[in-house]
Amino acid sequence: MSFIEHISGLIITFNEEKNIQEVLDCFDFCEEIIVVDSFSSDNTVEIASRNPKVKIIQHRFEDFTKQRNIALDAAKNDWVLFLDADERITPELRAEIISEMNADEKKDAYYFYRKFYFAGKPIHFSGTQTDKNFRLFRKSKCRYIAEKKVHETLQVNGKIGELRNKLLHYSVNDYESYRKKMIHYGFLKGKELFAKGKKFNVLMQYLKAAFKFFKTYILRLGFLDGKEGFQLSSLQTLSVFETYEYLKKEEKKK
Repeated sequence: MSFIEHISGLIITFNEEKNIQEVLDCFDFCEEIIVVDSFSSDNTVEIASRNPKVKIIQHRFEDFTKQRNIALDAAKNDWVLFLDADERITPELRAEIISEMNADEKKDAYYFYRKFYFAGKPIHFSGTQTDKNFRLFRKSKCRYIAEKKVHETLQVNGKIGELRNKLLHYSVNDYESYRKKMIHYGFLKGKELFAKGKKFNVLMQYLKAAFKFFKTYILRLGFLDGKEGFQLSSLQTLSVFETYEYLKKEEKKK
C-alpha cells in the first residue's frame, strides 16, 4: 500500500502478551513499528519480534512520558501513530486515517475519541463521554511534556484536528487489574506533585478524593453504567487518594 506520507507505528509495553499481537495488527499500514518495552517477563518481546516491521527497544521504566519520548526519538518517519496495548483500530477508523494521510492538506496532530470497555462491556458514561487523546501526529511538531509522569500530555506546536471514528479502548480486563493500575497511576501522580514541591494535606486528600467520586459517579453520570460505573468511579477515587498517600510517605522520609 502506498502513501503520500510514511507512518511509524509506536507502542510502549510491559507484560502485554495478551494484547501485543492484536495491537501490532492495527499497525499493518505503517512502514515500521517501534516497541519500547520495560523488560517484560512474559512473551511480549518474543511475539513482537516475529513481526518483520518491529524494532524493539528495551528501557527500564521510569515513567510513561519518558518511554513515549524514547519511542518518538526512535521513529524514522515524521508522522507517527501512537497506540496503547489495550487500544484497537476499527476498519472505519483505519480507512479514515489513510484518507487523512493521503489528503493534500493535513493538521499536525489528531485527537482520537475512544470507546471505553470494562471487562468486555461498553461503558457509555462515567467520564468516558468526551475521552480523547492524540494518537496521530507529526513528531517534528509535538513532544510529550517531561514533567507529566502519568496521563501524558502532548505539546503540539501546530494545527490540531480530530477524527470522527472512535478508537476502541479495552482498558479494564477485570476489577483487580484496574485497581492495580489506578494505584500505580496514583503513585506516579504523587511523584509528579512531589517533584513540584507539593505538600501533603489530609483535608485536601479527602476533599479531592470525595470530589473525584462525585464528579465521576454523579456529574459524569457514572450511575447510569450500573455496577461497572460504581466500580470505575471508586477506583478512580482510589487513585486520587493514593496520590496523597505518596506525598505523605515522602514527607515522612525527611
